[in-house]
Amino acid sequence: MMTHTAYVLASYGIATVTVLALVLWVWTDGRARRRELQALEAAGIRRRPVQAGDVQ
Repeated sequence: MMTHTAYVLASYGIATVTVLALVLWVWTDGRARRRELQALEAAGIRRRPVQAGDVQ
């Protein structure tokens, strides 16, 4: 029974660490993208709206 408990706890621990790492990665990447956008906008580069007929 103890082996099963250790396996389950280790699985939950690994899953928790993985989810927290992904949340941290998305959060830090989002901050980096916002800083890049602010730098581009400060340099005078603006985002333009996509109009009908534009090819992407």
